[in-house]
Formats: sequence, structure tokens, C-alpha cells
Amino acid sequence: MYRSLAVLAAAMFAIGTDSFVIAGILPDAADSLDVPVGTAGRLLTAYALTYAVFGPVMATVTARLPRRTLFLVGFAIFTAGNLVTAFVPVFAVALVSRAVAGLGGAMITPAAVAAAAALAPPERRGRAIATVMTGLSASTALGAPIGTALGSLTGDWRATMCFVSALGVSAALGVVLLLPAIPTPPAVPLRTRVAPLADRRIGLVLLTTLLAYTGLYTVYSFIGGSLDRATGGSGTTLAALLFVWGLAATAGTLASGTLIDRFGDRRVINTSITVAAIDFALLPWTSAHLPSTVAALLVWGVCGWGLLAPQTHRLITAMPTAAPLLTGLASAAVYIGVSAAPLVGQAGMAWFGAHWLGAVGAAFIALGLVAAEAAHAAISRRGTDEASDEVSGARTRPVPSPTR
Repeated sequence: MYRSLAVLAAAMFAIGTDSFVIAGILPDAADSLDVPVGTAGRLLTAYALTYAVFGPVMATVTARLPRRTLFLVGFAIFTAGNLVTAFVPVFAVALVSRAVAGLGGAMITPAAVAAAAALAPPERRGRAIATVMTGLSASTALGAPIGTALGSLTGDWRATMCFVSALGVSAALGVVLLLPAIPTPPAVPLRTRVAPLADRRIGLVLLTTLLAYTGLYTVYSFIGGSLDRATGGSGTTLAALLFVWGLAATAGTLASGTLIDRFGDRRVINTSITVAAIDFALLPWTSAHLPSTVAALLVWGVCGWGLLAPQTHRLITAMPTAAPLLTGLASAAVYIGVSAAPLVGQAGMAWFGAHWLGAVGAAFIALGLVAAEAAHAAISRRGTDEASDEVSGARTRPVPSPTR
């Protein structure tokens, strides 16, 4: 089982690296494709939006495919998209190829999480899923910095895209050589997959995620320009900073579970969002110097990634019977926020400049706190109403006659 989980974690590592690596090479990509940096940010949007929107769709369309076949087709599409991005010097084509790569990712991610659950016995299912998701966290600590450094050292951002393609090929080989046959899960109609969106509680929790991650990735989308005073324009220094951010993100992800069990999801969510908003509001000043930038990125990584688990916990607590569907919606909300962030960042740079994107992001993160409290109120109200209904039902229920 552990070998199979390692293969699935490697798949998530490849997908996650593709999600995050573009930001580090965006200025070079913009120069090569002859477009402004703000316009080049749409390369992130194309990948993330396709990934988010087509995740539930592809899970439905490919429900009857054998899992190994699904992974191989997904990685073929993913790798082809990245190779086209690397070798076709036309921005419009690159935009389409990023969407193609996102489509491949949308096929793989939900299937990988579901496969982890299927491979593990019930008492180890949670750890199996966490093991696979660690591949996504590791992509922020290793994949994105390595890809950024590679682009800087070679002087060609296309080398980074070839690196991501190589990760996709390696993960596909792992599937062929090491992954056993996995039972095909029952087909779930698309209508059923999106049905929880009709519940106000679920909608508000997902809105919290969308707003917070729009704010968090407004800066990340244009991180090269936002941190250029600290890095001096050095791609290697930027890669080192991304490595620090990735380590903090991994630490935040791992620590959040214990904090939820100890303090509850509301306190963890509100603290993470509040501290992140303050951190981003100060970025116009802290990002001017390398030591303060390191400190800001540590806070950003811990709080930003530390928000994922409590948000998922809140969703599942609100609607336990729909847990498998809610995790897919939670991932979609993150990537919709990530896809919106470059558009917000492009507008923010036009109005205020790249160094003030932290303040723009802080405004969205603060709106996330408002949505989080609204979600808490809606969940608490539903719990109170259900408790009142039970009490009322008990009072009106006829008392059985005593037996003689």
C-alpha cells in the first residue's frame, strides 16, 4: 500500500508544481511571449480556472474508466499541455496549452485522493489521504523553487516547463510500474456532486476560501515583481524565498490538524485569516528588505496553508453525509480563488504598482473573515434549529401506554 501511496503522492507533486511554478518565472515568460507581466498572469488563470471548473466534470465523465487508464490519459494531456507551452512562442497558444495542462490535472487529482481512500483499510484511510496530499504541500517547498531556480540558472523559462513535463512523465511511469489495479468507484452524477452548493452554510464556507485565496495569491501571482526589492531581481534568491515559503506552508498544513482538535475550527480559521491579513497589509514595507521578507513569507506560508484543513473540517462538520463531495468542492474553491488572483493583481499593479499588491490582497483576506463569521453563524443557527426541532418532536410525541 505504501508504495502505491508514494506513486499517488508523486502525481500530486507534479500537479502542484505546475500550479505554483509559473509565478516564479512570470517576468521572463512575459518578455519571451512579448506581453506585459499583468497579461502574462493569465497563464496562471487559464490553468487554475480549468482545474477548478473541470474537476467535478471530469470526475463524472471519467467515472467508468479504470483508474490506471485514467491516470495515464490525464498525465498524457498534462504533459502535452506543458510541452506546447514550452515550445510554441505565441501567447494565445500558450494560454490554451495552460488550460489543457489544467484539464489533465483536473482528471488526476480527485482520482488520486479517491484511490488513496480505496487502497487503505478504514482505520488508516485518513492517513492515506494525508500522505497523498503531502505531495501537494511538497510541491510548494521543493517543486516550485526548483523550477524557478532552473529557469534562472539556464536563463530560459521554458526549461522550467520542460522540468514540469518531466515530472509528469516520471509520475506516469510510476503508475505503469508500481500502481496496482484499483477498484473503479461508483459513478456519481454531476448534479449530485454540486448539490451541496445549494446549502447556505456550504456556500459561505466556500466563499471564505475563495476570498482568502484570491487575496493570498494576488501577491503570489506576481511575486517576482512584488519582492524585487528584496531579491535584487535575482531568480536564485527568489527560488530560495519560495523554498522558505514552501517549508512554512508544509509546517502550517501539518500543525493545523492538531490545532483544530485542541481549539476548534473557528478559532484556527479566524486567527489564520486575521494574522494573514495583517501580514499582507504590511508587505509594502516588509518586502523592501530581505530579512523582513523572510519573516513575512514564514507567516504567509503558515497561515495561508494552515487555513485549508480547518475549512475542510468546517465543511464536513456542517454536512457529514456529503464529505467526499465537499472535499472536491473545497479544492475547486481554492483554485477559483487562485485563478481570480492574477486578474485582481493585474488591476492592482495598474492602479497602485506591484509593491502594493499586499494591501490589495489584505482587503480580500479581510472579506474572507467576514464570510467566515457569516458561515459560523449559519452553521450555529442550523444546529440550534435542529436541536429545537428535536425537543419539539419529543414534546409532541405520544407517550406509549404502559403494558399491563
